[in-house]
Amino acid sequence: MNTTDKSFALTRPAHVGAAHLVVRDLDTTAEFYRSMLGLKTIETGMSGVVLGAGGVPLLTLTTQGDVAAAPRGAAGLFHNAFLMPNRQELAHWLYHAANRGVRLDGSADHLVSEAIYLSDPEGNGIEIYADRPVDAWAFNSDGTVQMDTLALDLQALYDSAPKGEWGGMADGAGLGHIHLQVGDIPAADQFYEGVLGLKKMATVPGASFFGSGSYHHHVAANIWRSRKAGPRSGNLSGLKGYSVVFNEKPALDMALKTLDAMEIPVTRNADGHLIQDPWGIALTLSA
Repeated sequence: MNTTDKSFALTRPAHVGAAHLVVRDLDTTAEFYRSMLGLKTIETGMSGVVLGAGGVPLLTLTTQGDVAAAPRGAAGLFHNAFLMPNRQELAHWLYHAANRGVRLDGSADHLVSEAIYLSDPEGNGIEIYADRPVDAWAFNSDGTVQMDTLALDLQALYDSAPKGEWGGMADGAGLGHIHLQVGDIPAADQFYEGVLGLKKMATVPGASFFGSGSYHHHVAANIWRSRKAGPRSGNLSGLKGYSVVFNEKPALDMALKTLDAMEIPVTRNADGHLIQDPWGIALTLSA
């Protein structure tokens, strides 16, 4: 795959666009995403910065004077998952990060993808991953996909990397999925399937994985450390919101019709249609 080709995840009827994190130390956190993840500055302001790849915004960081650290069990972000255009780019990132002393939280072979996990300086989870070719995925008769969590041979991945200087996150990289901490899985199922029209592609104890157009997941939700968490309130650090981009306008129209029927408030702004999930996390829907 050419690094400028769009990944399968980003060509589906709907996909995640960008995430917005509230942080306490803007300069330190932004520099981490630039130096360790290779994101480029797209826009800066007095209270925030927009970072991305190939000129496409993927992450907004903002701060304010009264930001309070979110409790570990609060609803919000489990991780933002940055999708590399191919395995070579994943390996090259690992080579770059390892030579800069990255501290990893873990890694996994999920059958559909190979993933590496870490955290930013404020504890926000990050996944860096590459998908395996879609024709190598195993689908069940109901359209769901087989996923697992197996050991990933990091040394072999590192050894396969180009050994030259890494130029930053490649054109074509994107926010492949977002994984949330929520308070209740049935409520998450109702919102992401019943309201947004995503399909539940896989489940594990305490978590559901929702995708559009046969992708393994664009959004995941778990209760592993946030069971019974209520809506976010106050000026908490962490995930403020994220965007969902509909490549097919009828899918957006259907979601908006469902929101109206369920009497879920929708606010129109310059970026699209703003709603909140059951835990007070903002979603901007656009086509």
